[in-house]
Amino acid sequence: MVQSISVRGRTSAPPDTVYALLRDGASWPRWSPLGSFELVREGEGEPEGLGAIRLFRTGSVKSYEKIVALEPGRRFGYALDHGLPLRDYVAYVDLSPHDGGTEIHWHSTFTPKIPGTGWFYRRFLGRFIGRVVAGLVEAAPVAP
Repeated sequence: MVQSISVRGRTSAPPDTVYALLRDGASWPRWSPLGSFELVREGEGEPEGLGAIRLFRTGSVKSYEKIVALEPGRRFGYALDHGLPLRDYVAYVDLSPHDGGTEIHWHSTFTPKIPGTGWFYRRFLGRFIGRVVAGLVEAAPVAP
């Protein structure tokens, strides 16, 4: 059964600033609970372009993520390449101007590989993404 997660946040920073943080994988460990970043494969036309594979490590968990959507100032998307027991995981971060800042909508869908575990991963990833969005909201106004 397909599971979905939706987390929203608002920052005083403009959409382009938020988007720049999302595009820069090396910045993620500074503002999110992710432990480390490594660019595994470069994307089309630029290191973190479409098709790039980014590896994030947190403790013993490794998540290989492929960039699937790049719309400057509007949308960033990635799909799980491998690393977690999930199928068809895809996430989009939509950015909308709001009161001089940005509304962030981080939403994802997936199917668990192991039947009956969808609720667990929805809860676990929902909390994790909540922490990621909170970190992004806090970091964006002070980003260079």
